[in-house]
Amino acid sequence: MNINDISAQILDASIIIHKRLGPGLLESAYGACLAYELRKRGLKALTQVALPVVYDDVQLDVGYRLDVLVEDSVIVELKALEHVLPLHEAQLITYLKLSDKRLGLLINFNVLRLKDGFRRFANNL
Repeated sequence: MNINDISAQILDASIIIHKRLGPGLLESAYGACLAYELRKRGLKALTQVALPVVYDDVQLDVGYRLDVLVEDSVIVELKALEHVLPLHEAQLITYLKLSDKRLGLLINFNVLRLKDGFRRFANNL
């Protein structure tokens, strides 16, 4: 499955979850539901994956966690906020750089229509 197919599966699963649960829950609830929904589809979905920072060739675990990592290739950063800020977008872009992953999805579930809370970011490596 290529990265665009994975992304489409993530978006479809997120839409289903949003239709069933709506806005207003915690990020952790949406993350658990998304991982479950993706696993039902046969995808590998890990939650709260540690993301170390490498500094001077030393790997430092400083507490960063990827909300969901799908098929070891797509980072999903989940939010349940009234407004997504540029800082949240920068966070995902930094996660892409630190992890050497090519694609990240920022999904804010605290919206009326999920398409208004979905952003895609690519790392040009």
